[in-house]
Amino acid sequence: MRDLSVVFPAFNEEGNIRSTVETIIKVLPKVATRWEIIVVDDGSSDGTALICEELKRQYPEVEVIRHGHNRGYGAALKSGITSAKYDLIFFSDSDGQFDFRDLQQLICWSEDYDIVAGYRAKRQDPLYRRVNALGWNVLVRVVLGLKIRDIDCAFKLFRRTVFDHVQIRCVGAMVNTEILAQAAQLGMRIHQVEVRHFPRRYGKQSGANI
Repeated sequence: MRDLSVVFPAFNEEGNIRSTVETIIKVLPKVATRWEIIVVDDGSSDGTALICEELKRQYPEVEVIRHGHNRGYGAALKSGITSAKYDLIFFSDSDGQFDFRDLQQLICWSEDYDIVAGYRAKRQDPLYRRVNALGWNVLVRVVLGLKIRDIDCAFKLFRRTVFDHVQIRCVGAMVNTEILAQAAQLGMRIHQVEVRHFPRRYGKQSGANI
């Protein structure tokens, strides 16, 4: 097993953040030798920050980064990745829409690939978001030549060394495209894995998904 850093960008996720963190805590001992969870509260205006601090006190593996104001999904992701200390870095959203047991699949491929990207076979989002995502994925494929099935799927695993070369400048929702476009241009190896996806239970979507 490998050492793993988990990054959760979070904005106004008071209804989801505790269950998200506690769910992955049940999975991590089965897939990693040492691990940490970095929650980046991106200037939430609800109770997210308070819950994050409670989680930090309760679980020694949890670290919290707080942005004083909402800086954007890409900025939150960059803060978490910069703070990560282990050789593998996994990131996902804080909304509880993924099955973290699928993380094992990503880790299995990490020996042979620099990036392992999940794709949602059955995306459980409103129709307009699915239509927008389809158009965006087609555009990215045509314009950038990126053959990624679900570029904004927030279920990705990276070797830490990826970020020795890939620079995150995008502060908003296009950060996934920025990272993967740079990685592909640099000749990094990218593998894609089907992952499960669930409907959002609480709150409104505000993350990286197009």
